[in-house]
Amino acid sequence: MSVHELKRPPIADITEWRVEVPQALEQLRHWAQVSPLQPALRHKRHGQWFVWRWIDALRDVERLADGLSQQGFTKESRLVLSGAFEPNLLLLALASQHIGGELLTFPDNLDPESLHKNLWRSRPTHAFVQDRQTRQHWLNEGQSLLNFADLLGPVELPQRLNRWAQGKPLWSEEGTQWQAGLSVLLEHWLTSGQSLAFPESPDSASRDRREVAPSGLLLSAERLQLLAAEIDSRLAPQGTWRRRLCDWAIAHPEKGLQRLIKNRVRGRLGFQNLHFIWQATRAPDAQPAPAWLSEFKRDIA
Repeated sequence: MSVHELKRPPIADITEWRVEVPQALEQLRHWAQVSPLQPALRHKRHGQWFVWRWIDALRDVERLADGLSQQGFTKESRLVLSGAFEPNLLLLALASQHIGGELLTFPDNLDPESLHKNLWRSRPTHAFVQDRQTRQHWLNEGQSLLNFADLLGPVELPQRLNRWAQGKPLWSEEGTQWQAGLSVLLEHWLTSGQSLAFPESPDSASRDRREVAPSGLLLSAERLQLLAAEIDSRLAPQGTWRRRLCDWAIAHPEKGLQRLIKNRVRGRLGFQNLHFIWQATRAPDAQPAPAWLSEFKRDIA
């Protein structure tokens, strides 16, 4: 743990970091039984899309749980996850729930001082950190880190996905800086039985999202604003006749020409299959969603 000698509180308040996913394992087992060969998770790695079927996800969770147990993880243990949301992180989260230990997430952009304070308060027994530079900050605090490959052991690589299976996935391009994000992802993914897709990196998120053309976006309030800025940059400049045409189409989609224009623009944005955007209730000072997003948005208190 921390090499600094600080007096720790007898009981740390960790509510803000705790992840609770009731019935998650039961739901995972359900989909592995009724749809074992259907895609559960999709992730782009080294320029290629890979897929985990529901049965693959369940088997990996069981292997990871065995690996965690061998690393001394028990019902009394506390695991902290930090990094981008992708299959490894989700499966490890479920493995910790399989054993019954406590699960926390830390933002993956903490400065060293904030990280030190969080570790001092939370006192994790185990930690999994993805980013190489961030890992060094944790090691400097005396925190030993888990290695995913060691936990999982020798298994077959995920299947390369040459073409999309039937149905369009949910989409996430977030990380643990979205405090409630992991609970949101696990709940929607395991309740719906839809596959959940992730980009290769934050820099490729826009391109990868257009390739996937998802049916639903799971977004924090901050990410929704970034998406709105991205959409605005892809449309014609404000004041031009092309922009006025786009705005006219979204305002009056009931007529044939406007509907055609709107659908073409949605296709360019990768929204041709989009049905909803999940977003926690936005802050009072946040900018309203642009017209191209507001029709999909579902505010959740």
